[in-house]
Amino acid sequence: MYDLDLDMYAASGEYLSEKDIRAMLASELAPVKDRLRKVLLLPPDYTRLHSRAGLICACLYEMLRDTCQVDVLPALGTHVAMTEKECADMFRGVIPYEKLIVHDWRNDVVKIGEVPRGFVKEVSEGCVDEAIAVEVNCRIMDPSYDMIFSVGQVVPHEVVGMANRNKNIFVGCGGSAMINASHKLGAFYGLERLMGHDHSPVRKVFDYAEEHFLQSAPITYILTVCRAEGVCGLLMGRARRHFEKAVKLSQELNLEFVDEPLKKVVVYLDPSEFRSTWLGNKSIYRTRMAIADGGELIVLAPAVSRFGEDEECDRLIRKYGYCGREKVLELCRDHEDLRGNMSAAAHMIHGSSDGRFHITYCPGGLTKEETEQACFGYMPYEEAAKRYDPAKLKDGFNTLPDGEEIYYISNPALGLWADRRKFV
Repeated sequence: MYDLDLDMYAASGEYLSEKDIRAMLASELAPVKDRLRKVLLLPPDYTRLHSRAGLICACLYEMLRDTCQVDVLPALGTHVAMTEKECADMFRGVIPYEKLIVHDWRNDVVKIGEVPRGFVKEVSEGCVDEAIAVEVNCRIMDPSYDMIFSVGQVVPHEVVGMANRNKNIFVGCGGSAMINASHKLGAFYGLERLMGHDHSPVRKVFDYAEEHFLQSAPITYILTVCRAEGVCGLLMGRARRHFEKAVKLSQELNLEFVDEPLKKVVVYLDPSEFRSTWLGNKSIYRTRMAIADGGELIVLAPAVSRFGEDEECDRLIRKYGYCGREKVLELCRDHEDLRGNMSAAAHMIHGSSDGRFHITYCPGGLTKEETEQACFGYMPYEEAAKRYDPAKLKDGFNTLPDGEEIYYISNPALGLWADRRKFV
């Protein structure tokens, strides 16, 4: 196992250039490159385009392809596989589409251990009282790989607190048992208690699983911390300290605090990135700590045409809707189909305001009936975009011609918005 270890930061107010990133990767690979015969890359999927992981994986592929076998397994989790166009866009035309291995979270996994019930109960403060099976894609445990590069962005996250590191393994490349259990754990514990923080119950479960069951896998984590304009930090290594540094930097750069709760928030979902409420509900849970009681969230969603990324998850959401935490917990007790797919149940909790503020979805591909059945308010996208034109709005506070004041967010995936008094 090769130990790569390097952190690089942009100067304040600046960003790492592509040249900087290439030079860092080349420098770290130089001592071990000639000894590598088989390498596995674990990038995120297209929904994490802004992570710049595509650039990093393209660089690694270019540097290694002539001297060793390079396999590419996007960490899809429950998401749909990338299209050929998305592959070309994300990896800059460098990684051939046919090289992508599609992760099957229901079947293409192996169980490598179990997080004990007592540990789960302790870290969740009694919210969950059951053992958690640890499943990962079988290729991660394949001893023929000399190195596995897990690449992705550290940013506030609704399930684990801060995304990436071993989340990329246990959810992105995990099996249904771990995905369902981790989403249940985060939702039952409370997303507002963990978003933007490191040592959440879910992260403690992932850390336990890595320490006890994953040490034989030759994993090197490559972590980015980004703003919309570019990469502010690039951290590489297996040790947890790299992640902790990335968390601290992301908390400084990706947390947007408001001094007073927001009465009206408008969020735009880029059609190239958001095609389902499963992804688009970042507009809800990344803003919920900033929105005032009785306030309103308007979601401009031109390409949203379905609820789940997975057919079964889509069916469950259509059946039960985003009906709030307490109702979802009740439904889980009474309905086996929901109890057997806790990632969908958790997502239904994440996508509700629990009656605290009103959510109006403006989807380009869902009907009024479908949207309202899912417990959202509805407005046609064309009507909403005419009033709240994404081409004219700027991020932050805007005053419309008729005097209405709104707070606009052009991409909810890039951060977490919160009232300072609610972020503890």
